[in-house]
Amino acid sequence: MNFKIDTKEKFTVIEPLEPALNDNLAVALYDACVHYLDEDIKNIILNLMSVTSINKKVADMFVELHQEFYNNDASLVLCNICVEVVAFLKNEELDYILNCTPTESEAWDIVQMEEIERELLGGDDFLSEE
Repeated sequence: MNFKIDTKEKFTVIEPLEPALNDNLAVALYDACVHYLDEDIKNIILNLMSVTSINKKVADMFVELHQEFYNNDASLVLCNICVEVVAFLKNEELDYILNCTPTESEAWDIVQMEEIERELLGGDDFLSEE
């Protein structure tokens, strides 16, 4: 599967370049994303700008991937999702589970806010210094 990958300071943007994400492509995307959990920059933004269709297995993979990232103190945000894919996620009642934003810029903001939140909530030092 072809991906466009762009690494930033706090996250990596992965953009699948295939219009239809099927089961096989979902496995490749999952593997590509999970790889980053072992890197210094763990947060991922999935830019779905080129994706025009997904199936149930792909949608379930997004949920599994989302949970995997949050279990590892990392963020996963989906952005630039076409109307058809948004409708599919809503129909499957997954749109409330996943972190989805209309633009990549908004996805950046979510990742950065979640990083700050993890830093603040991760350290109890500031509570014990009173």
